[in-house]
Amino acid sequence: MLSPMANKQVVADFFRAINERRLDDLPQYMALDVIDHNKIIFGEADEPGAAFDGFRQQLDAFGEGVMQPDALVAEDDTVVARLTVTGTHTGYHPRMPEPTNRAFEVEQIWWFTVTDGKISEIRAVSDRLGMFLQLGWPWPTAG
Repeated sequence: MLSPMANKQVVADFFRAINERRLDDLPQYMALDVIDHNKIIFGEADEPGAAFDGFRQQLDAFGEGVMQPDALVAEDDTVVARLTVTGTHTGYHPRMPEPTNRAFEVEQIWWFTVTDGKISEIRAVSDRLGMFLQLGWPWPTAG
């Protein structure tokens, strides 16, 4: 088991790879069977490891998007990140296929479990209503 500081570095390096669009490097930071409890994006498969495709889809839809860690807190195998996430909807997104070319900025809280030096679980809370309003997307309805 890595130290909390080492686990925090794994998460910081993960966000650096995302922001630098180094998707081929993600297996250095995420376990191949990573479990994403919050579903990064509507449309990814609901299975272990699907987060890789979820991140790819997000970056395709928000080409200039940034996930800026404002704070990282670590204890044992858990790392919590407070993020400012920004982007402009310029590409295809399963929830809104036609780009709106509108920008958003929201706060998110991500909770990671790091096992053997790799992210094995992801949970997140995001201001999705704020994001949808800023992007001009319709709010999903039950059905």
